[in-house]
Amino acid sequence: MACDNGFKPRKKIESEVNNNENNKNREVIIMNSTLVGREMPKFEMDAYDAKSGHFKKVSSDDYKGRWAVVCFYPADFTFVCPTEIAAMNAHYDEFQKMGVEVLTVSVDSKFAHKRFAETEPLLKGLKLTMGADATKEVARSFGVLIEEQGVALRGRFLFNPEGVCVAEEVLGDPVGRNVKEFIRQVQAWQHVTKTGEVCPAGWRPGKKTLPVNTDAEKMAGHVGEYVTLDEILS
Repeated sequence: MACDNGFKPRKKIESEVNNNENNKNREVIIMNSTLVGREMPKFEMDAYDAKSGHFKKVSSDDYKGRWAVVCFYPADFTFVCPTEIAAMNAHYDEFQKMGVEVLTVSVDSKFAHKRFAETEPLLKGLKLTMGADATKEVARSFGVLIEEQGVALRGRFLFNPEGVCVAEEVLGDPVGRNVKEFIRQVQAWQHVTKTGEVCPAGWRPGKKTLPVNTDAEKMAGHVGEYVTLDEILS
């Protein structure tokens, strides 16, 4: 499995390009652009609803009009992956209070998801829905599929109620993500959406924001008069 080994460079994708002089082949590196600022890709796939213990279908339409996070991981029955799923699940109630729906996704089948949830001790009491991207089309549309390995990178995407991606985080296989930092980002994005203010580095609820919606001209070049480095780092 991909996350069982050290992180390896991804292969370059070769493409034939017409050259008027000698028609040689050359290598072209194809980069996927970020999803930030773009709408959630359309999808439909099978899923295992761990909370109910039943299989179901999930689609991008299910997340319209609400905050949602789509969280890809490489594979079931690996090492780092259950720790991430367990961490997200531990904060399930907090996500619900914030109005955030959580969908985890890997290329495993819905049956593998069920077995994984039932046998991995860290996943006891799992409440999350686990998308089964068996065709790999969902991971591909989100730009996180490692084509040569057939699994997804650790990609986490936050969408606002308009269905627009406002944040994404993509890591290589060997390192797990920080759910508490993600929750902080959700809180910040919800505050920004509600107030029109912006949040400085490390912002948490109760800390200073930057009211650029009213004082943009006055603040430009003088941010340090509104918030200090100590306040940012506290």
